[in-house]
Amino acid sequence: MTSIASVSPSDLKARRQHLKRRRQLAFWQGMWRSLLVSGLAGGLFWASAQPNWVIRQPEQIDVEGNTLLSPVTVRELLSLSYPQSLWKVQPQVLSRQMQSLSPIAEATVTRQLLPPGLTVEVRERQPTARVVEEADGQTVGFLDERGTAIAASNYERLLPDARLPELKAIAIDAQYRSYWSEIYPVLRDSSIKIFEVDFRNPSNLVLKTELGWVHLGQYEPHGPRLQQQLQVLAQMRQLPNRIQSNRLAYIDLAHPDLPTVQLRP
Repeated sequence: MTSIASVSPSDLKARRQHLKRRRQLAFWQGMWRSLLVSGLAGGLFWASAQPNWVIRQPEQIDVEGNTLLSPVTVRELLSLSYPQSLWKVQPQVLSRQMQSLSPIAEATVTRQLLPPGLTVEVRERQPTARVVEEADGQTVGFLDERGTAIAASNYERLLPDARLPELKAIAIDAQYRSYWSEIYPVLRDSSIKIFEVDFRNPSNLVLKTELGWVHLGQYEPHGPRLQQQLQVLAQMRQLPNRIQSNRLAYIDLAHPDLPTVQLRP
């Protein structure tokens, strides 16, 4: 082990100079970092104050992902006033505001620096059926593919020229709306045209089809029964050639392995 007495004065001097140089280097590195951060902050402040970083018109907003809503409508839903400083726009706030609107399931708003503007990416709620209270009642809303209820006024106002679904869901309640994501794909893929789904009787789901009225009995969620019933219905496609439509009361598929036909007296 080296003793303090064995260290020469020249070694001590060299060590002191080395420590001094390290402290000076650390000082200047800290100074340059501070100047760099200050310069960047000042540059951003200067850039934000420049007239070029301004959204002056709706056309500076790019819209992506829309299929039902027009780009003009999506821009109007942002509720921005013009001119608007790009740096005063709050993308997260705008995203939440748009997602609170029924026709939009998800929205993401991001700033675009060159050229200055915004990009809005949306995922719309696709209407799959009209909600009516009674068989011949007025449309009070729509269902998306997940069973989310959407007020009719939203689509009538935002989509005046859109082709909305013809399928009607009569008196559908919250419980059946929770099953809609599994009911609708089966109805959509049916080879027999389906016009109405009547939920008024919980023990008997009724369809209005191109073959006539069809009684399905109580709906069984999370199972293949509805698909089996519609497959049997497809096998009965020639029924109108055998029975006059005015004599057919309804087709009973409550037991799809034993389908029956109810005739009028």
